Amino acid sequence: MKTTISLIIAFLLMITPTITGAEDEGYKMVSQNQKENITLYGKELDGLYRGFKIDFKGGIYTRPLWNSETSPTYAPQIFYEDINKDLKEELIITLTQGHGTGVLLEDVHVFHTMDNRLTGVVVDHPLDIINKNVKTKLSNEEAEISIGDKKYQVDLTPFEINPENLFEDIGFGSIMDYEVINNNLMVRVSGQITPAMFIGDIIITYDYRDKMYQVKAIEFITDINKNPFYGPVEP
Repeated sequence: MKTTISLIIAFLLMITPTITGAEDEGYKMVSQNQKENITLYGKELDGLYRGFKIDFKGGIYTRPLWNSETSPTYAPQIFYEDINKDLKEELIITLTQGHGTGVLLEDVHVFHTMDNRLTGVVVDHPLDIINKNVKTKLSNEEAEISIGDKKYQVDLTPFEINPENLFEDIGFGSIMDYEVINNNLMVRVSGQITPAMFIGDIIITYDYRDKMYQVKAIEFITDINKNPFYGPVEP
């Protein structure tokens, strides 16, 4: 049974170039890295881009199950950087699944490159990482987050939060934002305590181990000046 599952996963992750060009009727360019000759195409349907094609250095690869928002502000991002320290660039594509007030949901896809061919690699989901590594407590006075032997406490008394609006516990999942920062694949997952209030971000840095991208480091940050997702970090 395990062998069968492994073969299915391998089949889904491997994508081979198609003969048909990406500029077929109905496709439009949604993102591009001109320097590296990488272009992403999608079909616009029901308010989303669906059925993507990747033009990777002249080879066309199809991803029929991908979807992303059509807003230019939340267009897919293309990164081509060495994120696993093997001295070869990896292709990283982020797609926006949804956005709104207090919502930003991104998905990430990582491909290893060999002889200008792409092989998809599994990235551990950030919510699975948080469930395994983070413990939380929430009261009217304080939010507490524990990661390993580190404990972070946020005083809530200055905010005078209406107890009726307070969640039972700190929630994660309404904001998942992927970036490649200093050649590291990272994701920001915000901690939420009311429908309109966030108290900080879980920052996960990935590492390539056992043929997948897993957590390398995880921390909780409340100070925007120390958060790499908002620009250079102050010393």
